[in-house]
Amino acid sequence: MAFVSSISGQGPTSTRRIVFGTFTNGAADAGGDIDGGLAKCEVLLMQYHKSAVVATGNVVNEVLPAAVGTGATVVNPTGEDGMFIMLGF
Repeated sequence: MAFVSSISGQGPTSTRRIVFGTFTNGAADAGGDIDGGLAKCEVLLMQYHKSAVVATGNVVNEVLPAAVGTGATVVNPTGEDGMFIMLGF
């Protein structure tokens, strides 16, 4: 299975748009692109949802703020799933 992200919800803030959802890694996948539908991403937060401690953190492989019309590239440990929040416009 490949890296997959999906949007769970989105909405406006006072001057930006917030998008949140989940990402899933296959057993051999170490990241991919999170496409939140934003033209420009200013903040991308990711959190694993596991019952045990994950030894390695995740990395946003972009210099933010970034134009990410096709998604922001992330790198994370193999097989780890979680959730994300993007803020931008």
